[in-house]
Amino acid sequence: MTVHDALFGCLGLISAVSAVCAVTTRQLVHAALWLTLCMTTLSGCYLVLGAELVALVQLLVYVGAVVVLVLFAVMLTRAPIGKSADHDVPMAGRMVALVISAATGGLLFAAFVAAFGSQQVGLDGGTNANLAANLFGRFAWPFEVLSLVLLAALVGALAMIGTRKDGGSK
Repeated sequence: MTVHDALFGCLGLISAVSAVCAVTTRQLVHAALWLTLCMTTLSGCYLVLGAELVALVQLLVYVGAVVVLVLFAVMLTRAPIGKSADHDVPMAGRMVALVISAATGGLLFAAFVAAFGSQQVGLDGGTNANLAANLFGRFAWPFEVLSLVLLAALVGALAMIGTRKDGGSK
């Protein structure tokens, strides 16, 4: 086991644990902070694997933009910061969610085992030049559409703070 393997394993474990914490916490701000840790350590995994550009994009786009947008939306909508009875799910609902997620994970695992079995699959990581050519060539329009969707979400959040609970404006 090399240092890269150990570092990748540690970062992957931290990423997995923080992802579980992000979806199991009952506080919205804590969930956003756990999500930040998960995405940051995932960026570290990309860095260890040698995909520096993908790691940088992960940091800039997901950690720098999406998480900030989530926190901004939480602040603008005046969502409860602490524990809230409105967001609390009864134990039966949690068990149903656990069973559904375990079944989905088992189905994905079975699909991967059926598709690949024990054969080794060769991966060609490509180069940064190929990635940039695809990103700014073939996938330029989808990224522009995504930026418009994020802009619409931000404008929608701003519109929500301008209205009262009875539907009228301030």
